[in-house]
Amino acid sequence: MADARATPGQPPWPRRAAAGAWHVPAGFAYLLRSPPLWPLAMLPSLLAVGLGLAGLVVSWYFVPRVEDALAPSPARVGDVLSLLASITLGLVTLATGLMLGIALAFVLTAPLLDLLSQRAEVLLRGSTVEATRGLRFEVVQSLKGALFFLAAVPLAFLVGLVPLVGPPLAGLWGAFALAFQLTDGPLSRRGVGFGEKLRFHRRWRPETLGFGLVGLVTLLVPLANLLLAPALVVGATRLVLELRSLPGEETVGENEGAPSAV
Repeated sequence: MADARATPGQPPWPRRAAAGAWHVPAGFAYLLRSPPLWPLAMLPSLLAVGLGLAGLVVSWYFVPRVEDALAPSPARVGDVLSLLASITLGLVTLATGLMLGIALAFVLTAPLLDLLSQRAEVLLRGSTVEATRGLRFEVVQSLKGALFFLAAVPLAFLVGLVPLVGPPLAGLWGAFALAFQLTDGPLSRRGVGFGEKLRFHRRWRPETLGFGLVGLVTLLVPLANLLLAPALVVGATRLVLELRSLPGEETVGENEGAPSAV
């Protein structure tokens, strides 16, 4: 089974991760200069912002409780370490609330985001692949991807509580879950099931993790998160089209040849 390990002639991990990360700003730019996509982007944008802020506000009230329950006392570890632990717990709690709000927005707007992905693919390559397993398969896969992301957020919170290594590992897990959810639509249209999607992300781990990490960072950028959900969907669609066109990539579930590179 192919994986993300470098092979002769293949670019190194950092370059591959950067190539994947590039599709985040490319998705924003393409959405901004594509007026036909704007109507489909409006509701997901509003829900992502509204629910993200709601999750942030709710989590703010839980910060003191989390710190009281989990932060070590200054008498045990000293003032400096106790303060660092409290700050880390507060940031992890706030990030979890924000991500839960965004994840809920993805669940509620999954059909619209999938339609947005289809329209973007038509604009990018002139057509979209035909559903090889039917509309029901695509809808179910879309909901599975959104629910997977929603379930992954609490796990990221628990991982983030581990001292020192927890926050970086939580970030990587969150990046994977975000990339998995965002690439769900274009992969499902090609008849790719859940297990095959896991293999896709294993094969292209640097590219999808790079995309997911930069996607998480955009949550913290003022104004950028106003277009977060639809722009990342467009970027993920571009990423899938590019990766599926590379030599050696399987065309599982497709009736047609591999799409051309974006």
